[in-house]
Amino acid sequence: MKIVIIGGVAGGATAAARIRRLDEQAQIIVFERSGYVSYANCGLPYYIGGVIKDPEELTLQTPESFFSRFRVIMKVKHEVTAIHPYKKTVSVKNLESGEEFEENYDKLILSPGAKPTQPRIPGVGLEKLFTLRTVEDTFRIKEYVETKHPKSAVLAGGGFIGLELAENLRDMGMEVTIVQRPKQLMTPFDPDMAAFIHGEMRRHGVKLALGHTVEGFARTEDGVDVLLKDDEPLHADMVVLAIGVTPDTRLAKEAGLELGIKDGIIVNDRMETSAPDIYAVGDAVQVKHYVTGNDALISLAGPANKQGRIAADNVCGGDSRYPGSLGSSVIKVFGMTAAATGINETIAKKAGIDADKVVLSPLSHAGYYPGGKVMTMKVVFEKETYRLLGAQIIGYEGVDKRIDVLATAICAGLSATRLKDLDLAYAPPYSSAKDPVNMAGFMIDNLSKGILKQFHLEDVYNLPTDGSVTLLDVRTVFEYGRGHVKGFRNIPVDELRERLGEIDPGKPVYVMCQSGLRSYVAARILAGNGFDCYNFSGGFRFYDAVTHDRRLVESTYPCGMDR
Repeated sequence: MKIVIIGGVAGGATAAARIRRLDEQAQIIVFERSGYVSYANCGLPYYIGGVIKDPEELTLQTPESFFSRFRVIMKVKHEVTAIHPYKKTVSVKNLESGEEFEENYDKLILSPGAKPTQPRIPGVGLEKLFTLRTVEDTFRIKEYVETKHPKSAVLAGGGFIGLELAENLRDMGMEVTIVQRPKQLMTPFDPDMAAFIHGEMRRHGVKLALGHTVEGFARTEDGVDVLLKDDEPLHADMVVLAIGVTPDTRLAKEAGLELGIKDGIIVNDRMETSAPDIYAVGDAVQVKHYVTGNDALISLAGPANKQGRIAADNVCGGDSRYPGSLGSSVIKVFGMTAAATGINETIAKKAGIDADKVVLSPLSHAGYYPGGKVMTMKVVFEKETYRLLGAQIIGYEGVDKRIDVLATAICAGLSATRLKDLDLAYAPPYSSAKDPVNMAGFMIDNLSKGILKQFHLEDVYNLPTDGSVTLLDVRTVFEYGRGHVKGFRNIPVDELRERLGEIDPGKPVYVMCQSGLRSYVAARILAGNGFDCYNFSGGFRFYDAVTHDRRLVESTYPCGMDR
């Protein structure tokens, strides 16, 4: 059996190695148009910033090492120019010699990946305008930074690449501005959670021009102007386009394969395309989202590698199935870690799912053990059924651990209330006896049993101010004096029982504290004394961070300075 694979990075390289492990006799040829195979896309920004110093560390395998271990022929700088499904051949061009030839196959695996989205606007293609996808792109940016010593950069796009590159360029001493059409960075997160990412970026000197549309680029004597719709241009020594990626599916389209969202290749759960004996994997394919069941494009290394393995199994006569993508992700944001899994509240509502959430601020480990740091968790679930939909966590230590537990719970089909039952490892340096994931489960369980009623950030703005409800802040007098929500009166939780007479029993009571824990205790005291009460999810800390960020987003120039 002869297998041809187009693309030798994540999915393609994984498929090649897996096929060899399953079939020692198969002939395997991989065509890769760049000069590198099996390289770490996710590490590219860190090489530019000098965190990864040796460029060889970016390549997990070379054509020589791949052949030595797996007897796979890796032909780099060979571009497949056409696929001919009817005669089971591909047309190939050697990019070094110019030679063109056809290669036949018994089975074909497409792993072309995705390409940086190139908007059709003036100035695309300027010398000081870069994209970052391949090792060659990385070397071009690295060389420019080291030889031209730019002092400023504008990054068009606030996704994974934009944030990672911003951090690395900022650590090199450059002035960095991110311009983004949505009014938030990192759309896997809800806007309220993204506020914490914005805060960390600003603390490290990154300027944010959110809610601005790039209309073009113009060369100047000393750099590039980024032209913005209805606003003054941003000037920089260099610009990096990081506005997203698009499935690289020209070959598939010209070959007549069935395409879907943004021309992503449609595959079934065996990674088979609409053409016989042709499989497709990775960023170029359309998949089903594990939570919603809707068609989706999810460009992440984990799914690409799994899909490569599944395609290889089926090429070799097996019957492996891809259950769908959950979209679990994690990113380093200077000193913080941000992670998400499943769907967020915004996506749930767009999908027509009646969703609810809990927001909590637990410590990363036991409070009595030194060094614990607060994380902010948002767990989203479906009302009535309590189906677990997704989660977002932003903090420092232990974020990745908790998001993986939640991702596993979603894959296992656990309800949100079952989070309370998970038997998770505990020792004071690593967690608390009530792990943050368990705490989220306790809160959701209380909601399901009617023990807890809550209100959210969006409800605060609509609370009546005519005296028909009681607004209560149960933090200490000192905390209250440092800042509080207008209209909320202060009775510290430890004085509440003695001061119940100050609260009208005929009015609903909306209770707030710093994190949501003391206000929950207060709510139980009030409920036990006949009051109808609601606890604020997330606490004043959450309210203050989100509202402060919203003011900045709505009241800043593109340059990031307050009006």
